Amino acid sequence: MTFGIEAASYYVPSLYLEIKNLAEKRGIEPAKLEKGLGLHKMGFPDVHEDAATFAAEALLKLIQDYNINPKEISRIYLGTESALDAAKPTASYAMQMVEKVLEKEFGDRVFRNCDVVDMTFACIGAVDALHNSLDFVRANPDKKAVVIASDYAKYELASSGEYTQGGGAVAVLISSKPDLIEIENKWGIATESVFDFFKPRRHFKKEDLTNAPESFPQKIEIFTDEPVFDGQYSNQCYQDRIREAYNHYKEITGLNKPYENWKYLIFHLPYAFHGKRVFTEIYSLENGLSYETPEEQKAVAKSEEYLQFINDKIEKSQRASSEIGNMYTASIFMALLSALQTSFNENEELAGQQIGFLGYGSGSKSKVFAGKVSENWKKVAEKWNLFESLKNRTAIDFETYEKLHRKQLQNSINENYKGFGLTSVELENPVLKGARYYDYQG
Repeated sequence: MTFGIEAASYYVPSLYLEIKNLAEKRGIEPAKLEKGLGLHKMGFPDVHEDAATFAAEALLKLIQDYNINPKEISRIYLGTESALDAAKPTASYAMQMVEKVLEKEFGDRVFRNCDVVDMTFACIGAVDALHNSLDFVRANPDKKAVVIASDYAKYELASSGEYTQGGGAVAVLISSKPDLIEIENKWGIATESVFDFFKPRRHFKKEDLTNAPESFPQKIEIFTDEPVFDGQYSNQCYQDRIREAYNHYKEITGLNKPYENWKYLIFHLPYAFHGKRVFTEIYSLENGLSYETPEEQKAVAKSEEYLQFINDKIEKSQRASSEIGNMYTASIFMALLSALQTSFNENEELAGQQIGFLGYGSGSKSKVFAGKVSENWKKVAEKWNLFESLKNRTAIDFETYEKLHRKQLQNSINENYKGFGLTSVELENPVLKGARYYDYQG
């Protein structure tokens, strides 16, 4: 019996900012971002959108596109680092939204017997949810699970991470009928506790805050979406962890050069060209090339052999990232969809081909694993129309972008928006203060 991904769907916010507009406003040469990092557009949430609405959109689309009976879903595990609450899982908001839409067809509370939870480990949280849910269906082959990756990558204005922002969600159905990709139960893992990127509680003194209520404590903790990060250090941690996880994968599989067997290499992509940049070390080690000095590293990266390797095994997975930006937990799943959609559009047959995954989450952890494309993959991929969907978004100007970022706007930019949206947050009722309420516009 085989296990893996039966179906997949996605949601990308309807707004985007051209990277060249951001570059010009920040005094950055556009080519540095477009040609150097592979960035073209930044997907951005509208006023009413958040990680919960992204997740709900992807989940509903998955159910509707593949005619899934929601009562057959035994668990919904959400990987996110954009959680809306420190106790109530963001997945529960998404579940409730979708339940209300499905109510007419399937009855009240279709997910009442469904296990729902969030999993967090920076950008690898949804891979953890996938790993966990695969174990679940292997132990319970008659059951199905849904894994959702949903995030909004937000950095401080004018920071070095600003141009990598993005967001959206991918939802995958896990079962013993892997029509898209069968995933083997061999996982290379590497973990080390570091502070390359994290979202701590910031501390402020009460006297430093204007008009702070008397009831506030003397030391006040505030949480923000924007991370504390060291870009260069994080890149090094990423490279170190995937090397360690890749070597662990080699140990447990007994394979000499696993990547040679992979049609595609699917990475977590903080920016589109990140995967091809960090893999040069493993490529050098596997091929006995010297990688000690910066000059040697550049020589490998620019070699004809490595450029051909990128074109064959990585380039197609980058294309969606260039149009969306960093999706945090969802970026590795979107890279998979990007590669498969491109092959589908080019009428390329992938059935039986191996695909390698190199996931990373700051803090830090990597997981390396592989899967085999199923015979029915085209029947799954034909539902996506990924790149056509990305063409049908609305461009925003730089002033609107900054206002959205600062949460200075009250009304949605996309007046014709249809789907899930945040309608209110309770501010008065002491036993409901902060509760979030959503609606659906069909």
